[in-house]
Amino acid sequence: MDPIDRNFAALSLQMSRLAVPERATTAPPPSLASLIDRVNAAKRHYEPGLRR
Repeated sequence: MDPIDRNFAALSLQMSRLAVPERATTAPPPSLASLIDRVNAAKRHYEPGLRR
């Protein structure tokens, strides 16, 4: 075994012994209907001929 192989094997072993962090809980993604509403509102905002 080459020194590189030995070092890689040792590092792999150390990494396998590490505790796996749990995923952070996040808010659920917005619903599809909400996203569609936002897109439609943006489209209305940029329609030509509308006053701002």
